[in-house]
Parts: sequence; structure tokens; C-alpha cells
Amino acid sequence: MSRVATPWSQLSASQCMPKLPRVSGAEALKALQRLGFEKVRQSGSHVVARKGSKGCVIPMHSELKVGTLAGLLRQADVSPEDFISNL
Repeated sequence: MSRVATPWSQLSASQCMPKLPRVSGAEALKALQRLGFEKVRQSGSHVVARKGSKGCVIPMHSELKVGTLAGLLRQADVSPEDFISNL
């Protein structure tokens, strides 16, 4: 019995992505810095980090919501696996 693969476009985010951990903004910034991002500037409680032409805004909150972290990783073009391995 052969199994037909489901196209990626039909999978939900929870089926494609590993579960993201609850981290603080400071922990997220440290992980991104390990991946080569540099802190460019800070405006209030938000830090802008950049690596080449890719950049992202990191809220420096005590705990980032999972959806916020997922959006941040999309902005930075970083896979969840790479991010988790650099925590």
C-alpha cells in the first residue's frame, strides 16, 4: 500500500514546524547573534537586528508569545531548527 505525500501548501504551520520554546526577548537576541545577526539599534523595548540584507525586530519582553517568535524567525529567514539549536 503506497502512501501519497501531502503537498506542503496544504499542511498547517503546526505540522511543518517543530514546537517553538517559550523564550525571552534577550534569549532570542542571543540565539540570533550566535547565528550571525548584529544588534543595529534599540527603540524603547524593541531591538533591530540585521545580518546582511535580512533583518528583524525583537521585542525585549520577559516572554515572547510563540506566534511572535515564529513571525520574528520568518522575518529573519531563520529555520526553527537552527534557532532552537542556538539557544
